[in-house]
Amino acid sequence: MSGEEGETRSDDDSGETEPVRVRVRGIYTTALTHLLESSGGTTVVQASPPIRERFDAALPPEPADASVWTTDDRQGVGVVGSPAAVRTVVDRAFSVGRDALAWQDPTPWGAVYAGEVTETLGSGAVVELTDATGSGSEPDEGADGTENRVTLPDANRDPEGFLPYSATASHVTVGDRLRVQVTEASAPWTGGRPVLDTTVSVERPLLTLVRGGGSDVGGGPELADLLPTDPPAGWASDWGRAADDADLDSLGDTLETAADCAADVDDAFADATAPDDAAPDCYWPGEATVWVRFGRETRFGLDEQRRAVTATMAGHHRVKAGTERASAAVDFVEAVCPGVTDDAADFPFDATTRQFGPQEGGSLGIEHGKPDGRSFSLGRGEVTRRDPDGTVVVEREMSGRGTYDALGVDQQAGDVAVTKFTEGKWWYPTVYRGDDGEKRGTYVNICTPVEVFPDAARYVDLHVDVVKHADGTVERVDDDELDAAEVAGHLRPELAERARDVASAVENAL
Repeated sequence: MSGEEGETRSDDDSGETEPVRVRVRGIYTTALTHLLESSGGTTVVQASPPIRERFDAALPPEPADASVWTTDDRQGVGVVGSPAAVRTVVDRAFSVGRDALAWQDPTPWGAVYAGEVTETLGSGAVVELTDATGSGSEPDEGADGTENRVTLPDANRDPEGFLPYSATASHVTVGDRLRVQVTEASAPWTGGRPVLDTTVSVERPLLTLVRGGGSDVGGGPELADLLPTDPPAGWASDWGRAADDADLDSLGDTLETAADCAADVDDAFADATAPDDAAPDCYWPGEATVWVRFGRETRFGLDEQRRAVTATMAGHHRVKAGTERASAAVDFVEAVCPGVTDDAADFPFDATTRQFGPQEGGSLGIEHGKPDGRSFSLGRGEVTRRDPDGTVVVEREMSGRGTYDALGVDQQAGDVAVTKFTEGKWWYPTVYRGDDGEKRGTYVNICTPVEVFPDAARYVDLHVDVVKHADGTVERVDDDELDAAEVAGHLRPELAERARDVASAVENAL
C-alpha cells in the first residue's frame, strides 16, 4: 500500500500510481484539504459534509493512507498512516512556512509493547515501554513489510505511557509486566504520555478489528455482509459511522488491509517472549506517527490556503489556535463581516487581546519550545504593558538561585526579569535587574516568530542567542547547538539559516 517516501502509492504490479489518500479533521481541515487537493499526488477522503459542500466535491469515503487531526492544544497536527503517506503530508505542510517543525513519535499509534509498571497514580499507572538506554528493540517492521519509519528525527521524550486502571482487567502495581498497546498518542510538546490499553486492536478510520472477540463489536454497514473477506479468527469487527457511506470496494479494501495487519500481529505474538521475560520491548511497531508543530508563519500560510476556498480573516488560524471561545468568534466574524477577510488586512492583535487576553495587570506564561519537540514553562509573570501594535511586556520575580545563562551572573534575591514580546518577531529580549534597579544583563532569545496567546507567549527556541553584559559587551552564543540541531534534522536548513541571519542582525544592532 505504500510507495517511496513522499511519492504517490502503487496498488498493483503495473507501476501505475494513484494519489495518496488522506483523512483530515480539526481547525486546519479546510486549509489542508485545499493544500492536498491542489498540490498533486494527494487527495482527501472521508471528508465531513461541510467540507464536501465547501469544496463542491465528492471527496469519497475511501480508506485513508494517512489520517491528520488537530492536537488538543491546537498548536499543530498529528499524522498517522503508512510511512510514505505520512511523509507526503509532512512535506506538504513544510511547503507552507519555514517555522513548521516535525518529529517522529518514538511510541507510535497502535504499537504493542511488553511494558513494566514503574509508578502508580490515582487513576492509572505509568508503564515503561522500551529501555531508555537502548536495550529494548526498536519498532522497525511495518504490516506491509516496509520499515515503519519516516525520515524525521524522533521526538525527545521518555519511552513510557499511561495505563488507566479502567483499561486493564486486573490490579496493577509497581514491577508488574504486561502487554499494552498505544491507543491514544500524545504530542511531545504537551508533556503528556501516550494512553495505553491491554486490549489489542487494529484501527482504521472505517474499521477497527479487536483481538480476542469472536463476533462483531458494533455491528456494521449493510454492505458488510456482501464482503468476500471475513475478519480473521479471534478478531471482532467494529465498523465506524463513515462506513455507512462507503461503497463495496472501499469496505472490502479496508477489511482486507486490516485483516492482513491483524494476521501479522498474530504472527508476531506467536513467537513472542512473555512480558515477564521480555519487558521492556516492542512486539509490534504500530503505524508511522508524526507530530507537526505549526509556527506563526505557517499558520498565516494556511490562512492563504483557506482563503482560496472561502472567506478567511487575517490571522484566522492564529486566533483559532488560542482558545475554543476565540475559535467560535472567528467563525461568527467571518459569517457576518465578510469585509474582514481581505488578505491585505492586518492581523487584529489589539482587538484579539482586548477580547481574549492577555490584559494589562493580568498574568502570562512563557512556553519555551525546543527543536527536539520538548517544551518547557519558564514561569508566569505580570503583564505590565500591552500595546495595540503587538507588544506585551511581562515582569517576573526571579528565585535568587542559580545563574543567568551565558551572562555568567549569579541570581540574587529580589532580581526582576523584564521580557518584551512583540507578536511576529523572530527574537525577544529579557532584561535582568537587581532590586536596586541596576541592570545585570540582557539576553536576546532567537526563536520562531512569537505568538502572544491568551494564556502564554509561545515560540520554539532556535538555540543561538545574543547577550549584552552589564559592561556593554555583546556576545553571540550557542551557534554550536544550532549547528548540531540542523545536523540532527531537528531544524530544516532554511529555518537554521534564518536563525543565523536574525542573530547577526541582533548582534549588529546591540
